[in-house]
Amino acid sequence: MTVRAWAELLRVSALFTVPGDALAGAAALGRRPNRSTALAVGASLCLYEAGMALNDWADRDEDAVDRPHRPIPSGRITPRAALAAAGALTAAGLALAARAGRPALTVATGLAATVWAYDLRLKHTPAGPAAMAAARGLDLLLGATATAAHSTRATGPATAASAGAALPAALPAAALLTAHTYAVTAVSRHEAQGGSTTAPLAALGAVVALGGVAVRERRGEADAALPAGGGGTAPPGSRAGGGAPANARARTGASAPARLLLTALTGAYLRTAARPLVHAALNPSPPLTQRAVGSGIRAMIPLQAALAARSGASGTALAVMGLVPLARSLARKVSPT
Repeated sequence: MTVRAWAELLRVSALFTVPGDALAGAAALGRRPNRSTALAVGASLCLYEAGMALNDWADRDEDAVDRPHRPIPSGRITPRAALAAAGALTAAGLALAARAGRPALTVATGLAATVWAYDLRLKHTPAGPAAMAAARGLDLLLGATATAAHSTRATGPATAASAGAALPAALPAAALLTAHTYAVTAVSRHEAQGGSTTAPLAALGAVVALGGVAVRERRGEADAALPAGGGGTAPPGSRAGGGAPANARARTGASAPARLLLTALTGAYLRTAARPLVHAALNPSPPLTQRAVGSGIRAMIPLQAALAARSGASGTALAVMGLVPLARSLARKVSPT
């Protein structure tokens, strides 16, 4: 029962939506994931779970009325234990980010501050969706910054300067993930009571628009923004996703299979997120609203995969999509919302 309670508190089924942030950030640079990318993934997982524990601690009085079955109001986990877990997980996340380099720690510190500010202060204010969305965008930038710092240590330029120069290449992907998160969070504000048709309709429009942007192939931004090795090209031996050098991919564009993969991944994103939003708009009951939120969370995985594919990292995109069945299976046992 204790394991089950902690799984519910930490919403472990939503964990599978986290690794794709850092992997999409690495792909935006035209880089393969490296050791520092793995550290960024670990930091992201810890900070995400810290946010889950802190969220339930902050909402324990509200949950006692609206969701008495949750671990804290049901008495299965004490408020003190939940708060201690949030603090320990935050410390672990920052420690992992520090091992990826100072630039990664800087981004992770901003991410941690955003998570705590959202849960303790901003969640029930008009700034709530923007804060949650910013956290997801920062998570992708954490992966990009950590990946760039590792690469520049191998090729010679100053780590902080080169990692900072990499950020513009990751900003378009971060913006798309941020927009999706904002839309889903706006819907989640009505999941306990239901009653809103406006939020699901607005989110549906946003999802369709984001799908239209995501399906368009990116060309050349990563190499133009990341100085490494000389002249803006990738370091010797660096390859992007499907095996072509990043600068060659920028010149020639994606192959037909790569474009087909991008289209399929974008379709998976739209299919996962859009249909539940339509149902919630037609019948804004709490169960259908919660289902739309859960599907919106799971839709982050195909969106992350599409973002990797549009940057030319087909292998990374397929690896991210491999998390979908795991997330779906666990969501049947533990709700992601």
